[in-house]
Amino acid sequence: MQKASITFLLLVLLVSFFSVRQTSGESFERISGIVPSHAADLIHSVIEANRTIYSEVVVERLAATISLKATENWESENTLPLPAQFLALSSSMLKEKGVGMNYRLISLWPINPNNGPKSIFEKSALQKFFDEPASSQISTSLENGKKVFTAVYPDLAVVQACVTCHNNHPKGQKRDFKLGDIMGGIVISFPISEFEENSNGPLISPEVTADYIHSVLESDRTVYSKYIVDRLKNENIVRASENWWDKNALPLPSQFLLNVSELIVEKRMKFDFKLISLWPINSQNGAANEFERRGLEHVARNPARPFIGTSRFGGKKYFQALYPDFAVTSSCVSCHNAHPKSPKNNYKLNDVMGGMILTILIE
Repeated sequence: MQKASITFLLLVLLVSFFSVRQTSGESFERISGIVPSHAADLIHSVIEANRTIYSEVVVERLAATISLKATENWESENTLPLPAQFLALSSSMLKEKGVGMNYRLISLWPINPNNGPKSIFEKSALQKFFDEPASSQISTSLENGKKVFTAVYPDLAVVQACVTCHNNHPKGQKRDFKLGDIMGGIVISFPISEFEENSNGPLISPEVTADYIHSVLESDRTVYSKYIVDRLKNENIVRASENWWDKNALPLPSQFLLNVSELIVEKRMKFDFKLISLWPINSQNGAANEFERRGLEHVARNPARPFIGTSRFGGKKYFQALYPDFAVTSSCVSCHNAHPKSPKNNYKLNDVMGGMILTILIE
């Protein structure tokens, strides 16, 4: 994982160095869009990576090291949310932002009836996973006069907590799940326009695709910071630590995202992201080039929209978007203000602390 991450990072640095144009809303080199199925694959890779890191690095590890369980009634029992609940919290937060893209879990055997398939296509997609477990199922439909693209991906039992909950739940409709079994599906849907098409059909602009990906990352990080890190710290159950592995603690929110990024690179999804800052605790997380420096300065002054640009390297084209990274919880503020290596120690809640830069290969 580390080797793949370093390789992609070097490529990103070279891409940015040879960038032909950067912009934050002015005109820039027009680039073709992304086919909806690939946009959905990118979005799903982020959802899956976030859920996997939460399940394995947080839920499974802390259950083994400090006996901290994940339970359905996590708020009243001062435990961790189950992986499915973590995803549901993030999905709900994203929906409130109104970005246009939505995702949710579904199953043929839902504990909550609201999580059953909502269309003939969704039910058919779940049934097809028995014969084609490695593939996604896609569909285009008309909803309220608008074209909507929908993709359903298999949802696997990645940790024992998932299996135990479903097999023992009084409302469980299936009680023989095993690790690695398909428990249901992840549905991703977003509108598609016919204004931009190629011979194969509609395209999604890179800017919109990046917004969708960033909205998932931002929602997951906020849920992790608020409902995991801050809540468990306030209840004196477990804290987040820079040396989280050695101390059997929670990863800091930035470290959580670093693990997610490494997992995505490992999957070779032709896309990556990283956190950077004008005031990094780790010098490696500073601006690596002119685009990143200008982008960080831009989002610090104007956090409403990302700083975007196009680049070429090795005969291929890349799209980059740098979004503001906010101090979403008190733990973010206290960590940076108190850290001996922090160049800035007067952060306040909701301040822009840096940026999240997404790099997408456009073929």
